[in-house]
Formats: sequence, structure tokens, C-alpha cells
Amino acid sequence: MPGPNAISAAQLARLIGTPDSPALIDVRLPQDHAEDPYQVPGSIWTPHDLIETLIPALQGRRAVVICKKGRKLSEGAAALLRQAGIPAEVLDGGTVGWREAGLPLMPAALLPATALWVTRHRPKIDRIACPWLIRRFINPAARFLFVAPAEVRDVATLFNATPFDVEGVTYTHRGENCTFDTLLDDFALHTPALDRLALVVRAADTDRHHLSPQAAGLLAISVGLSRQFRDDLEQVAVGNTIYDALYRWARDGFDEGHDWPAGRAP
Repeated sequence: MPGPNAISAAQLARLIGTPDSPALIDVRLPQDHAEDPYQVPGSIWTPHDLIETLIPALQGRRAVVICKKGRKLSEGAAALLRQAGIPAEVLDGGTVGWREAGLPLMPAALLPATALWVTRHRPKIDRIACPWLIRRFINPAARFLFVAPAEVRDVATLFNATPFDVEGVTYTHRGENCTFDTLLDDFALHTPALDRLALVVRAADTDRHHLSPQAAGLLAISVGLSRQFRDDLEQVAVGNTIYDALYRWARDGFDEGHDWPAGRAP
């Protein structure tokens, strides 16, 4: 059982992907990170001797510190954060325990060098779902540029941003799958909940509503949002709430129905 300043892999996995997820800080030694170049989803890698440089950005937030086995590096780094007034816990068992629990790990080599992403303006479905996925599971500090479709790739080059959901880039539709699926594939984020959500996004985004009964509803909400907001960033901010709710449905409530009053005659 985890100690008083530790959190289990199962407990942390329930928080990742939700608005209540703590800041996740991977403090493994450079050689350990190089030998096992995978990270807990949503975590940032910061050498343990630089942990105090994160204190200003962590004010008012809870943190979980991660090392290889959940021992000296994370214990010391978490204690330093607590000394600075930041509620900090250690991931019990570290990345070794996380992997043994069968939980997903992202390939660190694919994490973009900057937090900036760029796509086409006037988002509808995939371009709302992907920013939600990126911020909840890949990089919580991600920022998004919405520009004219013809300018996405040049903007990506000039501003060192990662382009997505346009033709000819890495993170885009592949075959019958949409960009949301591509991110799950490449960042190794497949879980039953995210796969369930991905099916809804794919069905709505590619107009194949027979794949998921929820797809027509997601399309209706997405079109309504696009009519309600002229500002793409404002639309994405509201859309995050929609996808937070869809994720909780996909994780915990997908088998729940509703009938009131119950027992009505057909």
C-alpha cells in the first residue's frame, strides 16, 4: 500500500485525462530516461536537480513526482516541492510499477520540442477533440494556433509548431481513421475508454454515424458550437468541457441508460 506521500498507479491512472489531474513530473536520471525512453501520459521530464525551477509554475497545483522505482529521486524531489508549499506525492513503484500495471507509456522521442501546435481555423470535431487529447494526455501546456488552411504548413515551419489535421503532415487522417486515432496510435495512448471515445469522434468526423449511436449527437453539438462562437480559442475552451464529459462517459458511464418514467408501455 502506498505511503502517506505516495499515490498508486491505479489511483493516478484515474486522474489522468480529467480536469483534476495533477502536474506530472518525471525526474529520472538522464541515463535511466535514455534506457527507457517512455513517459507516463501527460508528464514532463525534468532532471531532479532542476525540480525547484518548476516551483513558480506549480503554485496552486498538486504534483506527482515520478522516477524509475518511486524511491530516492522522487522522494527527494517531492519533499522539496512540499517544502515550497506545493502538495506533492510520489508515484508508487515509479515507471517500472506503471508498466507492470499494464498502463500506457508515451514514446518520449515523439514529444514535440515546443508546446505549439497549428491547424486549420474554424474547427468542428477532430480539431476540437485533438486539442483536448493533447492537453489531457500529451502536453498539458500545449497551445494551439488556428490559421487559414493554406497557411498551416508554412506557419508550422516559421513558428516551430507541430501541424495537425491537414493533408501531408504526420498527425492527420490515415485511411478511414481520423487525426484523433492517429494521435492515439503514435503516442501509444490506447485504453478502453479512449478507444471508445475515438470511435464516437471518428464516426462523427467522417459522417459514418452507423459506427456509433453517439456520433449524430456529437455532430449536432459540434455544429452548434461552431455557430455559437466566432473565436476558435473560445470554442475550443468550451469544447474541452464537452470532451471531458464524453471521456467520463466512455470510461465510467457508457453502459448506463435513462428511462423516465420507468415501465412505460411501448
